[in-house]
Amino acid sequence: MSAATLFGLCAAALIGIGLYGLIVNPHPLRKILAFNVVGSGVFMLFGAIARRGAAAGMGGDPVPQALLITGIVVAFSATALAVALLLRLFDETRSVSLASDAPDKTQPGVDDV
Repeated sequence: MSAATLFGLCAAALIGIGLYGLIVNPHPLRKILAFNVVGSGVFMLFGAIARRGAAAGMGGDPVPQALLITGIVVAFSATALAVALLLRLFDETRSVSLASDAPDKTQPGVDDV
């Protein structure tokens, strides 16, 4: 088994674990983390694709490498934005749940448990 195949299988495993986390976890912060795991799997797949071309005796393919670097920057920015929005949601509602039947704790008469 070559290194590129091993990296490809690890990337598929990361994507599968991340998709499982997105489907199973209802908490928004866990969904953000699971989405980052999916992104890490995609980045590893792009790295394996770039490495595969270099292992065949040719120079490394610069397109997947450029996509990898750009993707890491975009993923970091999107994660920071999602966490900031989640913190703003918590500040406003004192809950991070997006459920419509969640009690409104800003109204008087609701017990703070």
